[in-house]
Amino acid sequence: MGRQNMKKTILGVTAALALGTGCATDTGTGALLGGALGAGAGQLIGGDTKSTVIGGAIGAAVGGAAGNQRDAQKKNKP
Repeated sequence: MGRQNMKKTILGVTAALALGTGCATDTGTGALLGGALGAGAGQLIGGDTKSTVIGGAIGAAVGGAAGNQRDAQKKNKP
């Protein structure tokens, strides 16, 4: 798969996930946005599929954790 096709595939999958999930929680939103940004950063830095996947995974984990914190704060508000 060529570089342009990979970028289009990643963009398409990200857009489909964003539209399909609805991001009902901050955890989901954080994971989605973090994964997309991480994948983009991985592609820019490494320039290959492995870097893109690693960046996406790290971004999703960090974004999900941050969103989870926000969900917990909302839940504990009086």
